[in-house]
Amino acid sequence: MKYTHNENPTVINKVLSAFCVLLILICFMWLSISSIGLKLDFTTLLKYKQRIWQGFLMTIVISIGSLIISLFIGSLTAIAQKSKVLIINYLCKIYIHLIRGTPLLVQIYFFYYIIGTAWGINNRYLAGIIILSIFEGAYISEIIRGGLESIDNQQYEIAKAIGLTPIKTFKLVTFPILMARILPALAGQFSSIIKDSSLLSVIAVIELTQTIQEISADNFRMFENYIFVGFLYFILTFSVSMVSTWLERRYKHEYRAKKHM
Repeated sequence: MKYTHNENPTVINKVLSAFCVLLILICFMWLSISSIGLKLDFTTLLKYKQRIWQGFLMTIVISIGSLIISLFIGSLTAIAQKSKVLIINYLCKIYIHLIRGTPLLVQIYFFYYIIGTAWGINNRYLAGIIILSIFEGAYISEIIRGGLESIDNQQYEIAKAIGLTPIKTFKLVTFPILMARILPALAGQFSSIIKDSSLLSVIAVIELTQTIQEISADNFRMFENYIFVGFLYFILTFSVSMVSTWLERRYKHEYRAKKHM
């Protein structure tokens, strides 16, 4: 299953390697569980399947809603940081430093019980999406800002020389290059949105983690419940990773194709 740096691994090598890694992980988990004499029984979760499914769907809804809004906030803040109006510039920088410098758990309590109450935001789900979006938007802003600053000015000079309009320059030059460079970091941040949504359980948002906590209080099967919920979160984050890898290859291909035109 060895291959040199100059050649890509075959499909068979990939499958065998993935199987070996999976087998190692399963053996490690089995040995760990056996060594403490723990007997797992996941069938106890069957009678809660409807509640788990509803919590799983709510986690997806919250994650997608937060993903869209945080992308908007992050993009707007990244562009606004380049503003020559100092008030706007400083406002964006203070927002980023405050959000990135404080724990999400603290922000959830502060925004929901103080800001949310002051402005009449009583819906826990809406509040949760807004809070998560504000938190993740600060990180996404820095990812986008770093990506924009990494684009060589020569690219814009070439676009201007061949007569491209600002809109076409963004569509044909800026966007493909930017996406190729920031997609891995964005994928990691999108996965964080999914995982961070579990903290919304502290304000009684009935998503996946809150659902499992309620089930655990009923069946007292903590290990089975949390191993299963971890597996469900893994499914979501792994799906994001797969989509990100596909998009990354696509935009890199487009960027190389345009670069050699």
